[in-house]
Amino acid sequence: MSRFPNRRWLVIPASEAANVDFNQVLESSADSLRYSIDESLTFVKYEITEVEGTVYGRPSIYNEDYTEYDHAGILELLATEAWTAPLDEE
Repeated sequence: MSRFPNRRWLVIPASEAANVDFNQVLESSADSLRYSIDESLTFVKYEITEVEGTVYGRPSIYNEDYTEYDHAGILELLATEAWTAPLDEE
């Protein structure tokens, strides 16, 4: 079972960070967001509740055009070179 079964992460264009209502997500401001290496993407995290197939708790920035991840999915994404710079091997 996931460590965060009701938490979701929504990857959005960095240009949308100013449109996030930070009262609806677990970050406090655009300055506290993590950005992809090329700074084109960022994400917000939030808690959802599912009742009879209906999801509640998504922030107003949510859009089906953006990808929503569960905990395992976001960890996999963040491990890619798009989000984590490779370590220098000296």
